[in-house]
Amino acid sequence: MHALARRLPDLDSGTLLSWAAVLNAEILVTLAYVVLAPSIPTDPLTYVYPWVWLNVAAWGVLRVRPSPTPGRVRWLAAAVGVAYFLVVGYAGGLYHLSGAGLGFSLHWLPPGWGPAPVYSADGLTVVLMPFKLGGYAALAYLVSVTVRDASASALSGVLGLVSCVSCTWPILATVATGLFGSASALTSVAMTEAYGISTVVFVVSVLALVWRPTR
Repeated sequence: MHALARRLPDLDSGTLLSWAAVLNAEILVTLAYVVLAPSIPTDPLTYVYPWVWLNVAAWGVLRVRPSPTPGRVRWLAAAVGVAYFLVVGYAGGLYHLSGAGLGFSLHWLPPGWGPAPVYSADGLTVVLMPFKLGGYAALAYLVSVTVRDASASALSGVLGLVSCVSCTWPILATVATGLFGSASALTSVAMTEAYGISTVVFVVSVLALVWRPTR
């Protein structure tokens, strides 16, 4: 618990005011969408999940500090982070290796789901929903930091990295249950219990990667 306490945010007035401003801005953007959008989802959780992902992602990235390591280790950690992003991005539907050659389009979905740029080539489709992009990028960064810390902690850290359940949860969850689909989500943002489960998995993964109990 001491390790977690050291990584939890200091609840000073400046921190609270900053997060209050962020939350207020998110509420205003969401209300503006509800007022202006020609058709809106009926499930209120549609508007909640993306902000949870983005806020937790930002919190996690801001809370960790990479260990001082040699340049070669930093490059290795960065490569692991990029590889992890590509794997979890593919599993989560950010891109897939097929396409209809439709080119670029922009889809205006509820805040956090959109605006979603989509690029479709003959052999590649990229769907950049903001909450997925931000969430998976944060996970990749946290895994990269874990690699650097593992290097700085010698054998115990390496064993912790290999057994890092929080590193594999997002991949296993998306692959095993098909939580996110792909471009089809752009035509129907129909929320199911699976999105709630995936959000819990994501939040727990970020907390575990910040705390790193396996070290």
